[in-house]
Amino acid sequence: MKRMKKTLIIGASPDPNRYAYKAAHMLTSKGHQIVNIGIKNGAVAGAEIEKPGAIYHDIDTITLYIGPATQPQYFDYIVATKPKRVIFNPGTENEALEELLEQHQIKYTEACTLVLLSTGQY
Repeated sequence: MKRMKKTLIIGASPDPNRYAYKAAHMLTSKGHQIVNIGIKNGAVAGAEIEKPGAIYHDIDTITLYIGPATQPQYFDYIVATKPKRVIFNPGTENEALEELLEQHQIKYTEACTLVLLSTGQY
């Protein structure tokens, strides 16, 4: 039995055309609990989209769906969450954030959450 990984999605969107939306549904379909963080209102895969604020201390993985220009406002939030890992989905790679994660001993990978899930590597 694979361990379920509580996943925080930064950049959650109620738009079915967005990859964050697809990831939320794939994560929940595979039994992972999700927390949606974003600027849009609504819910995705049964979880309300929250504004960044409350710090979750039981997050295994943060998966990023926001570009490097938007990420700095989330740096403190990500570090305070202390996830086991951060996934930089294509287009979200950010050297400054990677260096910050290294300073806080938080693992990261540049990968696609959808591919990791569909190939059993999540």
